[in-house]
Amino acid sequence: MSTTLNTQQQNKGFRRLIIGASIAIPIVVALLFEIKIEGVDLSFLPPTYATINGVTAVLLIFALIAIKKKNVALHQKLVKVCLVLSLLFLACYVAYHITSTEVKYGDINHDNNLDAIELAKIGSTRIVYLFLLASHIMLSIVVIPFVLFTYLFAYEQNFEKHRKWAKIAWPIWVYVAITGVIVYRMISPYYIH
Repeated sequence: MSTTLNTQQQNKGFRRLIIGASIAIPIVVALLFEIKIEGVDLSFLPPTYATINGVTAVLLIFALIAIKKKNVALHQKLVKVCLVLSLLFLACYVAYHITSTEVKYGDINHDNNLDAIELAKIGSTRIVYLFLLASHIMLSIVVIPFVLFTYLFAYEQNFEKHRKWAKIAWPIWVYVAITGVIVYRMISPYYIH
């Protein structure tokens, strides 16, 4: 009886931790964007975290294939690697943005201002870029509790809930990973090299 009670209390603690992390992570990241550390060159990070996103997307697809083939052990390993990669991405992303000036899509002359010539040159691709960026950012916030609760349900061996939540978490997580790569590829020509 006490083991069951301890497990229930532990799981309740995990739920509180997930809710707290789901609220705290976006707030902390937003606050960190207000910090600017001068004199540190982390310009190598955008292609690094774009690669992390790409690898995450591929591994998530392999994780889905693994579970469809009933290879639970491989599925679990791949998901754990994806969780670690997502944390690594977040650390790289924040580190880059607190040490670098903002890069604007289409800012060819790097003056942090889009003039009429630059706007004409990029045309409607700016709308596509801004849509992808906005949806990437918003869904990266939304996906946090979905992924963490999905993982918790598997940990608790509540596989019915795990599958139900995974049907929401997985496509969002894959979308965030893939759009991270696309957004990077679109803005990379405007980085100062």
